[in-house]
Amino acid sequence: MVEGIEKISGQSMDIELSEKEKLKSIFPQCFNDGKLDIDKLLNLCGEYIDNDFEKYKFEWKGKSNCYKIAGKRSTGTLRPCKEESVNFDTTKNLYIEGDNLEVLKLLQNAYFRKVKMIYIDPPYNTGNDFVYEDDFADPMAKYKEITQQTTKSNPETMGRFHTNWLNMMYPRLRLASNLLRDDGVIFISIDDNEIDNLKKLCNEVFGEENFVAQITVINNIAGRSDSKYIATANEYLLVYAKSGEFDATGLPLSSEQIAEFKYEDENGKYRLQGLRKRGSGALRTDRPNMFYPVYYDPNTKKITLNENEIINPIVIIPHLSDGQEGRWRWGKETFLSKTNLLEIRMTAGRNEYDIYEKVYLNNNGEEKTTKMKSYLLDSKYTTDTATSEYRKLMEAKSFESPKAVGLLSDIIRVSNLKNDDIVLDFFSGSATTAHAVMQLNQEDGGNRKFILIQLPELCDEKSEAYKYNYKTICDIGKERIRRAGKKLTENSTNQLSLEEKQPLDIGFRVFKLDTSNLAKWDSTPTEDEEELKTRFLGMADTVKVGRTPEDLVYEVMLKLGIPLDYKVIPIKINDKEAFAIGEDCLVLVCTDKGENGISGDDIRLMCDEYTPAKIVTSEEAFADDSALSNAYYILKDKDIEMEIL
Repeated sequence: MVEGIEKISGQSMDIELSEKEKLKSIFPQCFNDGKLDIDKLLNLCGEYIDNDFEKYKFEWKGKSNCYKIAGKRSTGTLRPCKEESVNFDTTKNLYIEGDNLEVLKLLQNAYFRKVKMIYIDPPYNTGNDFVYEDDFADPMAKYKEITQQTTKSNPETMGRFHTNWLNMMYPRLRLASNLLRDDGVIFISIDDNEIDNLKKLCNEVFGEENFVAQITVINNIAGRSDSKYIATANEYLLVYAKSGEFDATGLPLSSEQIAEFKYEDENGKYRLQGLRKRGSGALRTDRPNMFYPVYYDPNTKKITLNENEIINPIVIIPHLSDGQEGRWRWGKETFLSKTNLLEIRMTAGRNEYDIYEKVYLNNNGEEKTTKMKSYLLDSKYTTDTATSEYRKLMEAKSFESPKAVGLLSDIIRVSNLKNDDIVLDFFSGSATTAHAVMQLNQEDGGNRKFILIQLPELCDEKSEAYKYNYKTICDIGKERIRRAGKKLTENSTNQLSLEEKQPLDIGFRVFKLDTSNLAKWDSTPTEDEEELKTRFLGMADTVKVGRTPEDLVYEVMLKLGIPLDYKVIPIKINDKEAFAIGEDCLVLVCTDKGENGISGDDIRLMCDEYTPAKIVTSEEAFADDSALSNAYYILKDKDIEMEIL
């Protein structure tokens, strides 16, 4: 190896090292011989060790191991699967088959703080087989065991133990939090069994100060008859922001709410909202500065706070129905600046004047919205609606308990996603999230993107899904996206003009979790001579036998932090196959030896023709060390980086 050439690591991002370096850059004095002195750090922050062991902590068996599991670097990769994708070369959407713990690790480099919204519907703690049993020693081997890629059996039933569920969720939430943007938000569906523990978990991962809401979703209006004591009619949505930068938007008004805007003037339709404060804090003594008399002339319609401006004015004072003095919603300064929005009417029944604010349906071209409530009671959120939507699309009940498209659409709206923003769902199930993203894009011409991750759990051979040839949950999810996309393009109701309208992205790139494409020595004990021979032969090349050049390109993208939706363009460098990553050739990958190995002329052609920021190749792609050394100095002169696999 030529000195100065960097070698690409076969592992995912070192999260622990990254966090340590951040801390070291701020508090270098808290490190001795590279190790963190936690006492010094606490002292600098005004926290002093007092040996108080009675402090409140959320602890469970296995928690300390969760940190190790989250921090352990993955040696896996994501292999593209074009034959199961839709519009692979043009789509910006991703569907990833694999254990979400490993996949989340692999996405750290490319999607660190790039995801605007996360929605997950994790497995509820019901006592069924628990397929998310992590193995610290060899997670990829465990993944293959679970998905029956080996002859080993499935994991045993783990039961309804809180610790097992928490050990599954904690490392995944920690990794997911790294992917959220500072203005991002996460929504988690959950039921009664783990809502309390999940909230404590999220307080620790996202910070108690970033708690947004615990939303009650009425998903079974009649209630479940199998409930022992109380007919359960709801589940929950737990909502946490990444930071105070999150800014929620409102939801479109319902037809009933729009009907309330029954008045109209030159500025458009409006409804009336009383200026008098109602409910708690409505007394004059609560906010004395918001109590003041208003003077009104019914002939000229003049409204003022100065009684000398009107002859024989009518004096309007806020008071409650029991006669106590009340207050207005506005102070005097706001009142004077918004007098044009006020309307005074005689109230029915009380035979007295009252003041109302005109609330317009459209304000500066934007239609009024309403805040999402902490209690969602609407048929569009129910399990019945979700099942009906699914059956109409998929023609069978091949998936138990799908989520409603209306629920996902509304939380995506509330999350304030703009164009090109990413929605991540790493327990994607029947792919309702993808359906909702595409439907919203179809409605408003947006181009939000989705990343879905799902473990390819095997469908029971006796299930309806299996009868319809869905062997895994992933088969169901991918087919739903295909059908939803087709239906949306056939039934387009988008009213945007041709200039405003963007082509609806109904495609998705499929990737599948696998071991790294880079060959490494397999140290698993074996007495099989043929197996040993195969292992020795496999070490002769950098890339494993059976892996394609494109497999390698996408692994390079993951390791270098390039999003997986970037274009990968096959190119020719003399007699060698190569790939340009990105339309502007951000990175050029070439591991093809051709007839005589990569030469200086090949390197010059790469530079002059494509001017990449970086070239990635392999040591054995060069004829000898001299050719490799020559390439290094050519690239150094042209200020182009070079990395070796």
